[in-house]
Amino acid sequence: MIWRTLADVVLVLHLAFAIFAGIGGLLVLRWPRLWRIHVPCAVWGALIMFAGWICPLTPLENGLRRRGGQAGYEGGFIEHYVVSVLYPRGLTRGIQFGIGAGVVIVNAAVYGSLIARARRRRERIDARAS
Repeated sequence: MIWRTLADVVLVLHLAFAIFAGIGGLLVLRWPRLWRIHVPCAVWGALIMFAGWICPLTPLENGLRRRGGQAGYEGGFIEHYVVSVLYPRGLTRGIQFGIGAGVVIVNAAVYGSLIARARRRRERIDARAS
């Protein structure tokens, strides 16, 4: 039972990481200092997709499931609803590349907005100082 629970925890963390890497830049709009955590996560997420690598959390989760006597993801709520998001059927290199491009595009737009906002703020401060 403990191995299955640990595997479920890893799966939830994996999903949270994937969501944060993909659209966490939106949180940076609210909490700008979060960029220090988000940028490496987004780079890692995009790199995993572009290179076709397997995230280290995947074999960790699968190993925990095997230790718990599970063969697959059928079963409880997490396996049924969350796994299909992280491990969709028919995932191809083209789809992986598209996901990676989506991560880059969303985050480039967010960080471009942040940079433009910072420049406008700096220009206002400089204009007041003159």
